[in-house]
Amino acid sequence: MSVANKNLPSTANVQPMSVVEHLIELRMRLIYAVLGVLAGTVIGLILVFGPPQIIDVIIRAFTPADNPQPLSAVGTAETFTSYMSVSIWVGIILAMPWVVYQLIAFIVPGLTAQERRAVFLTLPFVTLFFVFGILFGWFITVPAAIRFLIGFSESELIQIKPSISNFLQTVTMLLLINGIVFELPVVIYILARLGVVTAQQLAQYRRYAIVVVTIGAAIVTPTGDPINLMLLAIPMYMLYELGIIFARFTPASRAARTKS
Repeated sequence: MSVANKNLPSTANVQPMSVVEHLIELRMRLIYAVLGVLAGTVIGLILVFGPPQIIDVIIRAFTPADNPQPLSAVGTAETFTSYMSVSIWVGIILAMPWVVYQLIAFIVPGLTAQERRAVFLTLPFVTLFFVFGILFGWFITVPAAIRFLIGFSESELIQIKPSISNFLQTVTMLLLINGIVFELPVVIYILARLGVVTAQQLAQYRRYAIVVVTIGAAIVTPTGDPINLMLLAIPMYMLYELGIIFARFTPASRAARTKS
């Protein structure tokens, strides 16, 4: 046995958890996840109502520069509820890596010491890929989606002026979805590292993956238009292929190639 394995806690003598204990553990992890979202929401409130006034940043980033008032507020409380909604979405986005950690921590007790170490080594990449997804959405997906939706009709009889709630919900939802989608290669690597799937199996299911990715993109696309669907489906499939590449570098895959 290697020195590294000696330092890891053994799970050989750990008694299996009962159903009640699993439910208690799940409740604790859910509470931790909610507290993380609440903490992120507090930061979101600061970003929304104080510098840098993130809602103004979003509006300037994704609306035509030649239109000084590109949005409208219809309801009396629409502006207030929109600001609060964005604060909550920012909280969810900021807390997402923490939420993923709580999910993994709930699964971890059922794993061996070596599997726990492998899972926790991937946690920094969970955050990294989530940030990549947010950046991809900010610079590519969201601008293309907003341009398509706002510029869809060129009729002189139609004045397109989205409501602030609808506009901000579309932007924040797209950013969050992009962040979650970019977790796919890390999830595939973790599953391959745990022996749940192999790179060979994933490669064989490419045709099915295309169908699943297209259906998944259609479900999560907030606007339902084909342009946004394509902007999500194509990166999702590319991330699936990246996950296959990652899976080839797991110890199990390397051992299988050595035996063959």
